[in-house]
Amino acid sequence: MPLIRLIPPGLVVAVFLVLILSATFYAALPYRRRAYLQILVMTAAGIALGQLWDYLGLPSLRLGQANLLPAIGFALALQPLARFVRRPQRELKEPSPGNPSPPT
Repeated sequence: MPLIRLIPPGLVVAVFLVLILSATFYAALPYRRRAYLQILVMTAAGIALGQLWDYLGLPSLRLGQANLLPAIGFALALQPLARFVRRPQRELKEPSPGNPSPPT
């Protein structure tokens, strides 16, 4: 139990906020050819910018230790940039020359 006390509650709320917002943005925003990982990265960056906004002492709407209003605004504003986030390349595996291809 002492390990759990080291995790700040605002971090837990921020992680849940990132997951909920990224799923909402992925389902609701009308962008073509989006991968969920790109939306998740941009949402996390927006939430981090919102937390920075709160750290600087600018006005905000808070939920516990997590900043809501600027964080949601930054996350939404960064979504068009998700198409510039690089996706990991998946390389196709070539069949080894010793194994025959399965019959079709």
